[in-house]
Amino acid sequence: MAGKDNLNSLLLQAPTPCFVVDEEALERNIAILAAVQRRAGCRILLALKAFAMWSVFPLLKETLKGVCASSPHEARLGREYFGGEVHAFAAAYSEEDILKLIDVCDHIVFNSFSQLERFRALIEQSGADMKIGLRMNPEHSEAPATLYDPCAPFSRLGIRREEFQGKDLSGVSGLHFHTLCEQNSDALERTLAAFEKRFSDIIPMMQWINFGGGHHITRSDYDVDLLCDLIAGFAERYGKVIYLEPGEAVALNAGYLVSTVLDIVRNEMDIAILDTSAAAHMPDVLEMPYRPEVVSAGGPGQLQYSYRLAGLSCLAGDVIGDYSFDEPLRPGAKIVFTDMAHYTMVKTNTFNGIGLPSIAVCRPSKDHIEIIRRFGYEDFKNRLS
Repeated sequence: MAGKDNLNSLLLQAPTPCFVVDEEALERNIAILAAVQRRAGCRILLALKAFAMWSVFPLLKETLKGVCASSPHEARLGREYFGGEVHAFAAAYSEEDILKLIDVCDHIVFNSFSQLERFRALIEQSGADMKIGLRMNPEHSEAPATLYDPCAPFSRLGIRREEFQGKDLSGVSGLHFHTLCEQNSDALERTLAAFEKRFSDIIPMMQWINFGGGHHITRSDYDVDLLCDLIAGFAERYGKVIYLEPGEAVALNAGYLVSTVLDIVRNEMDIAILDTSAAAHMPDVLEMPYRPEVVSAGGPGQLQYSYRLAGLSCLAGDVIGDYSFDEPLRPGAKIVFTDMAHYTMVKTNTFNGIGLPSIAVCRPSKDHIEIIRRFGYEDFKNRLS
């Protein structure tokens, strides 16, 4: 309990709004991923699209083998601050993108044969020691929502099996697939069956296979044993290097967004206006959509005082969700949202000129919190012209 009390105390010390990352929670996640690498013999990369807080890279790179990037900027960040292997995948690249990636990447994955054919010679002529891969579509859906399903009908992501007919695979050393979104290893088991069924004749030609992301490995109910068996079994059957590139699993339950109540208004119910915003600071709340958990809060009507928590932007739908509390909320009260490390900091924006949340790290066992970065007017202005 002392550790939890220390954490709550540290969170309440943060200026608001503020993302606070618990380094000890990150270490717990990394220990699980280290065990998977050791048991299964795979290589795990950090997906920067989910978590790119480079101030904690020294902690993460002790275990993870590198990063996967979705753009030249992410790839450069990985090369400069993380090291290890730098992999890149994007739905499409410009020639300018390729020239930048050649300087910083070890692996590049193409989303189509047309992109491979356009840039293969450019990569070969550069003399760069870069491995080329193809993202394929196993035509097997697992993601719970179409927005996050790369194998949905009419998806722009991945090459279907029929498109491989008659294509030149020279220079291609690996395949990449991605089907999962916050899912357990049983979903990977079904995906692998579909992948092997469609690509069993091509897999032996490759040196490495990337199983993509979406593996919720550090979740408390995740079946790690099945994951390790699946990876080890595939490697034994085919003799290939296996990569995983989780983002959420690295930072799962390791971050918080601390905010302050600015006002309480009433329109058939009590509505607390916060100094944060779903639209600007946690857009996944609106995009997925989902309702984040709040420390010491229950569902609407569960505790004595119910409120709708809402952002301060002009967007009418800037609503985070309905919650209840043991005590009435008043201006100045702190609200702490949980699991706010992944897909938050990387997605923030300055809509309405709303200031970006500060970024902090904490170590509850040492009763320590440090503000890493504050943002201001210049950060807003420099995004515009």
